[in-house]
Amino acid sequence: MSEISTPIAPEDLRETVRAKYAAQAQRVTSTSNSCCEPSCCGGTATVDPITGDLYATDDIAGVPEDALKASLGCGNPTALAELKPGETVLDLGSGGGIDVLLSARRVGPSGFAYGLDMTDEMLALAEQNKVAAGAENVQFLKGHIEEIPLPETTVDVVISNCVINLAADKGQVLREAYRVLKPGGRFAVSDVVAQSALPDDLRADMEAWVGCVAGALEENEYRRLLTDAGFADVEVEVTRIYDPRELAESTRGSEAWCCGSDCCGTTGEWDLSAYGRFDAAGGRLVSAFVRARKP
Repeated sequence: MSEISTPIAPEDLRETVRAKYAAQAQRVTSTSNSCCEPSCCGGTATVDPITGDLYATDDIAGVPEDALKASLGCGNPTALAELKPGETVLDLGSGGGIDVLLSARRVGPSGFAYGLDMTDEMLALAEQNKVAAGAENVQFLKGHIEEIPLPETTVDVVISNCVINLAADKGQVLREAYRVLKPGGRFAVSDVVAQSALPDDLRADMEAWVGCVAGALEENEYRRLLTDAGFADVEVEVTRIYDPRELAESTRGSEAWCCGSDCCGTTGEWDLSAYGRFDAAGGRLVSAFVRARKP
């Protein structure tokens, strides 16, 4: 089975994810200073436990600031994918384009980097960032990661940054990645991975889905789906371990931060919450670098 069991309809999930990323692109390009985040309540800036502090200063030197601001990833796949000059790279769910621009730099003028995204606002922002970076070996495509608009055996490397967990049918995403890779091509993504079963009510929480939590594949399931798609040499390398309490706050779920009212802080009983039960059972959510190879 390639879909995580959840009562959320796939079309509703896709539209909610699209709306979230459209809003992020609009925040980046807006001159408004309005704030609707947990850090606004106490006036102290916080780093998101999933998306914060992912790129080394040297990596992002020369990258347009708006590309970095629009990033909602959970790792830096371009630093771990061992990209080589002359290679062709595809970024699934490219957002504002940061990983595409970093990939284009690594593969050099003889290489090429594609970015695929479904959100018009992110694509427009990515095009602006492409121009600002002066990147000529880059193309952004509109489409869904379950239906990649490229011919088979087109690219040397498929990367992605905290996007596959957002898809309802992850098996289809992995089959498409396999299809567009050349023989010997590499799958090299950063993603959120569960190392034990998530509670059913957490799986059903839309805020936790768009927060990159509820859609996380269990590690063994990730391995199985990659193998079923045809990949070999599957590896899962943990790069960050998350604190469930911080995740609860960052996703603003039922026991998390409120917005537009005076309910700053957490509500409800932690031990009875989905995150609390997951933590008590020894569950772990991690960001991981997932590698595989097309034979």
